[in-house]
Amino acid sequence: MKPQPDARLERVLATLALVVIALISFANVVVRYVTDASFAFTEEISVFLLVVVTFAGAAVALRRNGHIRIGLVERALPPGPRRVLIALQGLAGLVVLGLITGYGAQMAWQEYHWQSLSPGLGVPQWWYLVWLPLLSLAMLVRLVQQTLDRLRGGLDDES
Repeated sequence: MKPQPDARLERVLATLALVVIALISFANVVVRYVTDASFAFTEEISVFLLVVVTFAGAAVALRRNGHIRIGLVERALPPGPRRVLIALQGLAGLVVLGLITGYGAQMAWQEYHWQSLSPGLGVPQWWYLVWLPLLSLAMLVRLVQQTLDRLRGGLDDES
């Protein structure tokens, strides 16, 4: 059995984010039960960490060729046209992730420039937003790796 390609950095980041979400949610429940009040910061941090988990998990799925797609046409094509289709799929993904990375970086820069503060904790908003272009860039790198692997026939395309 061939080992799966790895995206260790993204796996660790997603795992840490999930652990922190679980810990602050548990602490919030305990505090709410004991004091009838809750931590105000938990929602803001949890939403941010859910975005991190989503993007990091998507990068891992890209690297492992684990995203859902309809492969009927792809599997029905002979090798030459299949490679063209795989290249077009990769190109479409590059365009979308490139736009997310570019606009995400622009948005993070604007928040840094405007010195906007988050509504719950009052920390600089760009602290949260800078992760959008960074993690979409990680997804972009993993997409290129996956597309090259698929073009070489190195990944199982049965998913």
